[in-house]
Amino acid sequence: MDIPSFNELIEKSIISNWDRDALTDYKGATLQYHDVARKIEKLHIMFENSGVVKGDKIAICGRNSSNWAVAFLATLTYGATAVPILHEFTPDQIHNIVNHSDAKLLFVGDVVGTVIDPMKMPNLEGIIYIPDYSLIISRTEKLTYAREHLNEMFGKKYPKYYRKEHVNYYKPTDPNELALINYTSGTTGFSKGVMLPYRALWSNMDFAQKVLGKELKPGDNMISILPMAHMYGMSFEFLFEFMMGMHVYYLTRIPSPAVIAQAFVDVRPKLIIAVPLIIEKIIKKKVFPKVQNNRMRLLLNMPVISKKVKEKIREQVVQAFGGNFYEVIIGGAAFNQEVESFLKKINFPYTVGYGATECAPIICYEDYKYFAPGSCGKEVIHMEVKIDSPDPENVPGEILTRGLNVMLGYYKNPEATDAALDKDGWFHTGDLALMDAEGNVTIKGRSKNMLLGSNGQNIYPEEIEDKLNSLPLVMESVVIQKDEKLIGLVHPDYDEAKNLGFTNEDLEKIMEQNRQDLNASQPPYCKLSAIRLHEDEFAKTPKKSIKRYLYFEA
Repeated sequence: MDIPSFNELIEKSIISNWDRDALTDYKGATLQYHDVARKIEKLHIMFENSGVVKGDKIAICGRNSSNWAVAFLATLTYGATAVPILHEFTPDQIHNIVNHSDAKLLFVGDVVGTVIDPMKMPNLEGIIYIPDYSLIISRTEKLTYAREHLNEMFGKKYPKYYRKEHVNYYKPTDPNELALINYTSGTTGFSKGVMLPYRALWSNMDFAQKVLGKELKPGDNMISILPMAHMYGMSFEFLFEFMMGMHVYYLTRIPSPAVIAQAFVDVRPKLIIAVPLIIEKIIKKKVFPKVQNNRMRLLLNMPVISKKVKEKIREQVVQAFGGNFYEVIIGGAAFNQEVESFLKKINFPYTVGYGATECAPIICYEDYKYFAPGSCGKEVIHMEVKIDSPDPENVPGEILTRGLNVMLGYYKNPEATDAALDKDGWFHTGDLALMDAEGNVTIKGRSKNMLLGSNGQNIYPEEIEDKLNSLPLVMESVVIQKDEKLIGLVHPDYDEAKNLGFTNEDLEKIMEQNRQDLNASQPPYCKLSAIRLHEDEFAKTPKKSIKRYLYFEA
């Protein structure tokens, strides 16, 4: 099929939305599309005069911001390969990725800039500070000269001023050309460099355009909550919106639920993309306390009144998210069943999607109007999905997918590439799921997390954790296996326990009661033999999935 040039679409959007607001640092400055164009042009002049050539790697690592977005767009439209790096990675991980990816330049944010060690990245020619594009370090005279004389060079090239007709970007002729390398945040330790071609960026955008294009228009607002260095945030909170001429707000500080909740009210976004944790925290802290008292429970169970009450609750929840959105799309991790069934009950417009970095990221989605609760949608345009199981409706199997979204492979790692991509082009996701007759996919867990019961039964710890997380005073949990026994590690809601005046001894008793209540609903091989309190929050990947491998020996 004929795949349009992705960089040409960036160019078109900038020209046709020239005077619209493009990118805003929440509570800070706004760049219009023409400001973005001018900044891209300056970075191109700096790249060119410092010796960056097409195909060179340029890494970007920092919290989301307008200047982060501009550095990324400038890299792609110059013909270099972007290497977005999650700012939550440790300094060692950042050094490893910069070195492994052969990056020539590294853009860093204010925090990352203070923790990395340039000596550990000997092949870099320069480190650039994202907030003002100043040089933190330059190892070539050309780069130093280019940065010092940048405004002068820009003025010479555009003596009048920079106009629409000057916008002209590198356009790859082959859709399989490498656009970016994205290092996975993997819950299993070492991250792999996923090579994503231009076609994968385009097909993800084409998908979003087809399913949401008619609900959104140029000038609509969007909040970017997820890290842009993560493909979910990159594709659906930035690139798609930028191509649509929308206005993206970056929550530049660490986006706590309180900051996010306030931003929803201020910005009133037209679409909300989130990981379950954010939605769950807002609902558990802001909504549940209002609706989980006895009076509300009574009203919700009276058929005559419950419809009215549900509408009122729905209105409150909608307002908590800004009151102006088409739908909330949840992805990136499993969604808590209690929160999901509550949202379903009040007819809240939410849907759950499914993807992987290796597919840039989308694999499954369904509009909220047709979405089957508990599932994560159906295969999307440009993609095929199948379940590797003799009976996909009843026996979970691995999700396999192929199509335009699929990566080229892992950078400098042919073994891992061969293990993930088979000869027919199917990508093996490592996730286990069922698929019903309508094509709805329901995730059962990661194949590598699956535990084996004493009689060979498959145990999906995620499903047990989901039920456990809905019980009193459980904040989060990890289920591990010790000598064929299952143990629940629980990080309790210590704030709530303190409010209620509970001691640690009380918590132990509550957790024992929780264990008995949970076991009553589980088959014998899924029963917990103990619950252990875990004082600190569990360590998480940037996608907010718990790093389970750290707790196996707990």
